[in-house]
Amino acid sequence: MRCAWARNELAIRYHDTEWGVPQHDDRTLFEFLILEGAQAGLSWDTVLAKRENYRAAFDNFDAEKISRYDDAKCAELLLNPGIIRNRLKIASAVRNARAFIDACNEFGSFDSYVWRFVNGSPIVNQWESLKQVPASTPESDALSKDLKKRGFNFVGTTIMYAFMQACGLVNDHVVTCFRYGELRK
Repeated sequence: MRCAWARNELAIRYHDTEWGVPQHDDRTLFEFLILEGAQAGLSWDTVLAKRENYRAAFDNFDAEKISRYDDAKCAELLLNPGIIRNRLKIASAVRNARAFIDACNEFGSFDSYVWRFVNGSPIVNQWESLKQVPASTPESDALSKDLKKRGFNFVGTTIMYAFMQACGLVNDHVVTCFRYGELRK
């Protein structure tokens, strides 16, 4: 058994290998921050289908490189059919890269910064159904508020809860899912 939202090959592979696995690599955390923001108003399946294109278009989510993107590079990205061509989301990736670097400099790593919001270890929930899973929590509220204060955007509380789920700050696999027990260990 797996979580009911994983319904196609791409989603099943993502669910079975990545979703909810505690991430501590700054590049991976940055990738999810950008992808979760890009997903706003769209389905996660859309983002998963474009993920490899995002990696190519956004220099494998190298925050240093992205922080230096100029208007010409952003205009080029707007023409790329392999990504979500939304001017605000592309500008957000550049802005968030700059804020990400600042947070890394202040805390030593983004990992150190973000894991503070769950006291350094994953929150393990015990949902029996996807209907029980909240769209946000006090922790995602706090993370969202702090990120916004630091200059990030496309980091609302719902987006940040999805980020927390994806990066394993929260284990929201339903208890009947085979991944729930694997990730509790």
